[in-house]
Amino acid sequence: MQQIVNSDQNYVKWFRNAAPYINAHRGKTVVLMFGGEAVLHPNFANIIHDISLLRSLGVKLVVVHGARPQIEDRMIGRGISRHIENNIRVTDADTLVAVKDATGSLRLHIEALLTMGVVNSPMHGSQIRVSTGNFVIAKPMGVRNGVDYKYTGSVRRIDADGINKQLDYGSIVLLSPIGYSPTGEVFNLALEDVATQTAIALKADKLIALTEDDGLIDHGGKLIRSCSVRTVKTLLDENDCHVRQLLLRSIIQSGENGVERCHCVSYQSDTALLQELFTRDGSGTLIAKDHKEQISTATIDDVAGILELIQPLEEEGVLVKRSRELLEVEIDRFTIIKKEDVIIACAALYPYPEENSGEVACVVIHPDYRKGNRGERLMAAIVDNAKKQGLNTVFVLTTVSGHWFIEQGFVEQPIEKLPESKKQMYNFQRRSKVFIKRI
Repeated sequence: MQQIVNSDQNYVKWFRNAAPYINAHRGKTVVLMFGGEAVLHPNFANIIHDISLLRSLGVKLVVVHGARPQIEDRMIGRGISRHIENNIRVTDADTLVAVKDATGSLRLHIEALLTMGVVNSPMHGSQIRVSTGNFVIAKPMGVRNGVDYKYTGSVRRIDADGINKQLDYGSIVLLSPIGYSPTGEVFNLALEDVATQTAIALKADKLIALTEDDGLIDHGGKLIRSCSVRTVKTLLDENDCHVRQLLLRSIIQSGENGVERCHCVSYQSDTALLQELFTRDGSGTLIAKDHKEQISTATIDDVAGILELIQPLEEEGVLVKRSRELLEVEIDRFTIIKKEDVIIACAALYPYPEENSGEVACVVIHPDYRKGNRGERLMAAIVDNAKKQGLNTVFVLTTVSGHWFIEQGFVEQPIEKLPESKKQMYNFQRRSKVFIKRI
């Protein structure tokens, strides 16, 4: 009985913690893509339930599926020879028949699963509508380096207005890797091309890729938890399989054309998709769009710029005054945001490794740049740095910015919660309030 009670309590705590993420995703446009391999995996039924759940939570969803293994099976069954040039399938008339058969059958299969609402199924009573149509306008790839790719094409245009109307009606839009030309022809397209161009055309808030791996893997074989589009470019390797290259290029192109966030999660995990979107740590890889304003660790050349930025707050007594000499010694503790070589924001992290904690200090944003999300981006970089150092919590002492730190997930705590060495240095004259955040 006690075990059941504890389980219920843990569920309620998780639900409460998920509430901010649920609110943040409601009304947002998300393009979700997965290959035909995901459909064949035993976990695909759970993915379908999670997709329906996302729609029930108010997420506007466009689902783009691939069909490479299904096309291969149809071609083998019909005795059609496989013709690949430069890692691209040449789609002749016979192959196009197999493509239409495979994608059509797969689309109907996915649509039926999304519609399922029988008793005892996770989405019983949800009445999810699924919309398909000729939303993808295609063009032939043509002749390249002497190779005629025939009915292999690329995306010419996405009918964004048509898709948005269906999303506004509350439907999930389901797209297949085929497109139509104004002359009535059908073309075989790459899943990644359709998903990328759809995300860009819709100005989607997120592009989510379901992959075989847990997320993006670095050159050392480790999972990358979060990174920028610039980092993804460093992962491109000519020796990688073609599908991985297509995935990486899809993320890069999306991020460079306005999609704020891309995610890579595993289609093999029962919990990966929801965990990535509705928990603090996620499950796969989060890729953030590059900004013209660069976040980096400060160097000795940045001392003068930081001093100029923090001086007004020091004069007001909001910040404790730092000498140039002290700042030079501690410069590697600082993270800065630069715009055209001018420092417009800074923050410092002072670790207390013996207590697995770190102090966030000297958080300053130039008055002309406080309306954006620079504070959030700066804090995310500090927290990421703290995690890399193995810290479990970060804390801040402030006299005027308590509410902002609460918005960032900090909780006010008594002085006794500070690391012992910091507690001994506490200035009772300033009477700073203590805020702590678990990371």
